[in-house]
Amino acid sequence: MPQNAIEIRQLTKTYRGRGAEPAKEALKGLDLDIPAGSIFGLLGPNGAGKSTTINILAGLVNKTSGSVKIWGFDQDINPRQSRAAIGVVPQELNLDPFFSPRGALEVQAGLYGVPKSQRRTAEILEAVGLTDKAEAYARTLSGGMRRRLLIAKALVHAPQVLVLDEPTAGVDIELRQMLWAYVRNLNAAGTTIILTTHYLEEAQEMCDRIGIINHGTLVACDDTANLLSRLDSKSLVVTPENPVSELPQTPPSIAVDRRKDGRLAFTYRRSDASAEMVLDLIRSAGIHIRDVASEEPDLEDVFLSLTSD
Repeated sequence: MPQNAIEIRQLTKTYRGRGAEPAKEALKGLDLDIPAGSIFGLLGPNGAGKSTTINILAGLVNKTSGSVKIWGFDQDINPRQSRAAIGVVPQELNLDPFFSPRGALEVQAGLYGVPKSQRRTAEILEAVGLTDKAEAYARTLSGGMRRRLLIAKALVHAPQVLVLDEPTAGVDIELRQMLWAYVRNLNAAGTTIILTTHYLEEAQEMCDRIGIINHGTLVACDDTANLLSRLDSKSLVVTPENPVSELPQTPPSIAVDRRKDGRLAFTYRRSDASAEMVLDLIRSAGIHIRDVASEEPDLEDVFLSLTSD
């Protein structure tokens, strides 16, 4: 197993403009390492370059310059091996409506050159919960079942790296939980998972490392816990015994605002103030506390701080 499942160096992609439209530079010298065996979140706002990066990894888009290695294989030097090392589950539900799940997996395995004796069609269908739909036409499957079939197709050649592009978009809670349980099992068995999602709470829960792309460049890449610790702010949310008519005066290091339910949120930077200072301020203002809770920054706060223009 290589140290990194993916190694990207100085990757650029420029799309030609149509007519009078100027050319668009989607990736601007992207450098990215994705550790083998990890669940890696690739995040960014719309148009940041995530889809371009994934499509280059999948071999669907030609890069303008730079180098890409997948499982140690350079795309330019070993294109067949690098493509065999990765499976991609696209965001769009693109399936041939006249193939059954079993037929779709057999065709996909044939395209990857998997010998019939080594195909795991029945095993994969059972793993994604499609055994009872194995002979049904794909057009009769629900949206959630089609999503499962896309995952199954990406697994037929046993790739070392699996890319999930917005895998839970438009699926119900039950399928989402089943999907994440299966992804964790795949990861435990050694598969490197790359996840793109707009559900940041999912990324925070699932991923042990996260990279954030904005305007075609990598603005952050770190362990999830380290990313969350980047924001120094914290809030103490106080429920007063009686409604507070006037907000207390606070020093520059502490900000206070009143929420719609009447609670007071005291936000401070841990490098400049402490919870004890906030509580002392509340007591000196004559506010009696019925309840108090603390709020830590989450991945959404970090994401917005890094990508807001």
